[in-house]
Amino acid sequence: MKKLGNKIVYELYPISFMDSNNDGYGDIKGIIEKLDYLQLLGIDLIWITPIFKSPKNDNGYDISNYCEIDQSFGTMDDVDNLIEEAKKRNIGIMFDMVFNHVSTESEWFKKALEGSKKYQDYFYIVKSNDKVNPPCNWVSKFGGPAWKYEEKFNGWYLCLYDKTQADLKWLNPEVREELVKVMKFWIDKGIKGFRFDVINVIGKSGKFINAEDNIGKSFYTDQPIVHKYLKEINKASFGNIEDFITVGEMSSTTIENCILYSNPKEKELDMVFNFHHLKVDYKNGEKWENKPWDKKEFKRLIQTWQLKLQDRGWNAVFLNNHDQPRINSRYGNVKKYWFESSTLFATLIFTLQGTPFIYQGEEIGMTNPYFETIDQYRDVESINAFNEMKAKGMDEKLILEILSVKSRDNSRTPMQWNDRKNAGFSDVKPWIDVAKNYKQINVESQINNPNSVFNFYRKLIKLRKENEALFEGKIQFIDSEDSLIIFKRTTFNKELVSILNISDQEVCYDVKQFKYIDILVNNYKEIDLKSIKPFQALVLEIEK
Repeated sequence: MKKLGNKIVYELYPISFMDSNNDGYGDIKGIIEKLDYLQLLGIDLIWITPIFKSPKNDNGYDISNYCEIDQSFGTMDDVDNLIEEAKKRNIGIMFDMVFNHVSTESEWFKKALEGSKKYQDYFYIVKSNDKVNPPCNWVSKFGGPAWKYEEKFNGWYLCLYDKTQADLKWLNPEVREELVKVMKFWIDKGIKGFRFDVINVIGKSGKFINAEDNIGKSFYTDQPIVHKYLKEINKASFGNIEDFITVGEMSSTTIENCILYSNPKEKELDMVFNFHHLKVDYKNGEKWENKPWDKKEFKRLIQTWQLKLQDRGWNAVFLNNHDQPRINSRYGNVKKYWFESSTLFATLIFTLQGTPFIYQGEEIGMTNPYFETIDQYRDVESINAFNEMKAKGMDEKLILEILSVKSRDNSRTPMQWNDRKNAGFSDVKPWIDVAKNYKQINVESQINNPNSVFNFYRKLIKLRKENEALFEGKIQFIDSEDSLIIFKRTTFNKELVSILNISDQEVCYDVKQFKYIDILVNNYKEIDLKSIKPFQALVLEIEK
């Protein structure tokens, strides 16, 4: 069985990581330039979001060729060099496989437009003379109908995301064979892992029925056939490679399905991402409304997913990624407790059961940029949401407040390397604005500071790798009030307890009840045995 608990994955958003040629966009050579930095941090795998050929209507998640590198990022030689240089530093590369949909600029879709029956069967196309009413009322993840009418098809094609992202017809075995060829191509290149984008929505039946909720998720999410597909591609490609790691992004998923997706006996994937804990600030399930985050529900979800998957599956543990606002800005208090907020949530991730994922910049405490105009945004989802809310008559100032909290662009601003021009990311104006606080929050100011967020992360990573109770121990939660998350991690000869205050208020708590041998983690200078400070994180080794 693979040992996954002591692996640390670093998600890298290449367009915003490092610009080596000063065109305003991050690139592969920029990643190579910063490999020593990532080695110093202590990570094992770099998950790189798509660098494949793409018109970039959805920042690279609209792929037009899975086996060709987009020239804006570099060349195939650059990728070969990246794999080799990372290997020298004992770092593997994980690529992002976007297999639910493909760009309408892809050869497959273009051939379908030209009339090829073979390639038309690669997509969900419904013939119709009705150019007004789609085949069913399913809604796109980015707003509006999940269908687009195409004259050359004399019908509609399914696009659950952007209109330029046509859903692939996994029902067709030829499509699955094509995708296995893609995976084998990259495995042969030396790639050590795959992250599968929204992989649990690939199971469309081909029958398009109106949804009572006017959304349609239940007709295409976590369908039983997804498990068959995953077993098939596992067996045909990565399944027999001992050190290969796979993770599936699961949209609106269930625990029961995620146990199957990630249980080693099922031979599907190694681990799963779920997002339920990152929706506790959604008002009535609606993303584009601001409300305080629900600490009690967050705590319940963390606990439930940890306990349900224990011994049955495996969690990819994360709070930040390229689709989520910065967690310290979102659930923390960066104005008053920036260091404490940044390190509290890091401690949670690194002491839970599962494989920890870091998203670029969180290791130095990067925050939301708090953009002030719609012109500063680049994300198609955010721009669509702005236009929809404005069309409903909502005040523009309120809309911008919502975007400053919820937009995906909050995590996509350039990596803050130093306090010089454009945060050291590029000599020219970047594709998206740098956060204004880069002069205070940057790598250069933290790397040699033993009390920095960066070095706090380094200590957590080292602890995680060296302490078996953290990377393979059982987890047991201890009852406490809503603002505290407390749990033990235990092996046969060692026991640790994590005590985490997820609020900006001091909480009375008797720490003395745990007869501790050592304080392994504390994001305050001292410990108060009778209370837990705002956003305080404690990890204690206790008597067993």
